[in-house]
Amino acid sequence: MTKQLLPLAIGGLAIGTTEFIIMGLLPDVAKDLGVSIPVAGHLISAYAFGVVVGAPILVALSSKFPPKNILIVYMILFTLFNALSIVAPDYNTLLMSRFLAGLPHGAFFGVGTIVAIKLATKGKEAQAVSSMFTGLTLAILFVVPILTYIGHITSYKWAFFAVSFLGAITVLSLFKFMPKLKSLKTVTFKEEIEFFLTFKAWNIILIVAIGFGGFFAWFSYIAPLLINVSKFDPSSISYLMLIAGIGMVLGNILGGYLADKKDPIKVAIYLLSFMVFFLLLVFFLSENKTISLVLTFICGVFAMSIGTPINMVMVKNAKNSEMLGAAFMQAAFNVANSLGALFGGIPLLFGFNYNYPALVGAFMAFLGAILCMIFYKKYHS
Repeated sequence: MTKQLLPLAIGGLAIGTTEFIIMGLLPDVAKDLGVSIPVAGHLISAYAFGVVVGAPILVALSSKFPPKNILIVYMILFTLFNALSIVAPDYNTLLMSRFLAGLPHGAFFGVGTIVAIKLATKGKEAQAVSSMFTGLTLAILFVVPILTYIGHITSYKWAFFAVSFLGAITVLSLFKFMPKLKSLKTVTFKEEIEFFLTFKAWNIILIVAIGFGGFFAWFSYIAPLLINVSKFDPSSISYLMLIAGIGMVLGNILGGYLADKKDPIKVAIYLLSFMVFFLLLVFFLSENKTISLVLTFICGVFAMSIGTPINMVMVKNAKNSEMLGAAFMQAAFNVANSLGALFGGIPLLFGFNYNYPALVGAFMAFLGAILCMIFYKKYHS
């Protein structure tokens, strides 16, 4: 990774931390604010909603400015809104701060994706994009578990303080290392939005929202799966999650490498197909502890490897609106998060065991692979 791309990776680390930290601290937040855990869970939804709303709007409003300036403004907003979570006196204020903190998320990654491609060595564009998302995967692997522990033994507000600190570090690194680039926008907003009025654009977005949702159907319920089906001790779950996290880090690198070497849409088809296969193995074989651990790692690899190839598909097809397209992709990933958790939880409502969300995930990934094949057949040149 070059020093020019380092600010994007640090930004990914900060964003990944704030997105996932609340999940591990829900009981602490609920207790501190005097609400139930399901009500506290709305804080997760509020952040995701902020991403969906903010990604296209902020990019549309700011894309005519130099990308370095845009990224700095996004991260200043990110830092301030996360700092608001530190001083939020009640549940409603924290809910609003989580929504506001989500607004710059997709916009930062949207602009950052195009900047990474512009700064990349020819033939290594996808690997440059994946380097930005390395920060996000490292957040899941290291920072989130550490801050979850600190927040649990002290106060959850220290976790948001750490996120704000990472945001401030990102701002400083952008000032120091990000080169000045000319505005990336060359068309009017009307011309930019035309692509998103086509089925081709929504075909790509649906691949993410449904196919990647298969990952979240499994991952949202991985802790009860390992405890109730694989029979691991609850105290070991935080360590077992490291296995999934290591798989995600390696998968992110693998996805970037493959997307540079092969046709990204073909790569996405193969990766989603592998994901279907291994999620089915999770459903059938998770009672065996050793196999369950291996599958936890493998599913982490294939799930996170899909991100960069499908982002490259969008960028290559969204002519004149690449930045807005990349922002829409981040919104789609958060929709995938919500849909995966929603659909994955349905079997549990009917009393089925915790391996059934993986079966739902396999079906969603299968639909994603079908959508990839439709795109390849209809639009591939």
